[in-house]
Amino acid sequence: MTVQVVSRSAIQGARGGGGGRRRRVARGIVGLRLVSPVVLLGIWQLLSATGVLPPSKLVSPVSIAHTAYTLTVTNSQAYGTLQYSVAVSAERWGIGLSLGVVLAVLLAIASGFSRLGDYSIDPVVNSLRSIPLYGLPPLFIVWFGIGELPKILIVLLGAVFPMYVNTLAGIRGVDPKLRELGRVLGLSRWELVRHVVLPGALPQALTGLRISAISALLALVVGEQINANAGLGFMLTQATTFLANNVIMVTLIAYAVLGLIVDSVIQLIEKKALVWRQEFAR
Repeated sequence: MTVQVVSRSAIQGARGGGGGRRRRVARGIVGLRLVSPVVLLGIWQLLSATGVLPPSKLVSPVSIAHTAYTLTVTNSQAYGTLQYSVAVSAERWGIGLSLGVVLAVLLAIASGFSRLGDYSIDPVVNSLRSIPLYGLPPLFIVWFGIGELPKILIVLLGAVFPMYVNTLAGIRGVDPKLRELGRVLGLSRWELVRHVVLPGALPQALTGLRISAISALLALVVGEQINANAGLGFMLTQATTFLANNVIMVTLIAYAVLGLIVDSVIQLIEKKALVWRQEFAR
């Protein structure tokens, strides 16, 4: 009994020590990743303070931070508040991205599992994804009006194509022996998709999701040109009209922060979902 207790205690201590070391390493990595942005901001501020970068060309980080604070605490008649603009854009982005991802997965499954789907869906999708989104707002205004629908549809289009291409590549990259094994085991077509193909295509699909999230964010800028009266795209348009470089920089940084947050969340999901892969098990 004593030996067993000691052994268990030793094992738990070893595990605890290993977890502590991993946490310290993780904190160290986060700290190292923050070094270069902090150094870059310091150099930027120094060049602005010494006049090498005049405000007419590029405003200083301090000025940008002050503008962001002002837009947060003040409801500007020209721009609204920063937090409201972020919330409106995030809602449009989230709806369009979710719908685009679901549609892309369905299209990829239909195209990847059916020769008819491959012949009928894949050429259409690949031709549509070469159309520039900047040419769509006039058509969408005529077809769908000037409400929220055309904005969300443009975000959807920005998300659907990267997700479709990567998911389809993942489906086609699944080992044919696994499919054959599923058929031998008597799996139905849906069970084969659910238990064999989709898990095998998951790594590629998650890569597509990361690309789609950023592509949808870029499409959001286009969508919010359609008679928007709120959102980051509206704020960016207003700032461009008034040549307010400080507000433009705040808006661009807000886009970057949104993209970074969502990409980090997707990477976390990726690590949890793909823990069985060696590179994610460390």
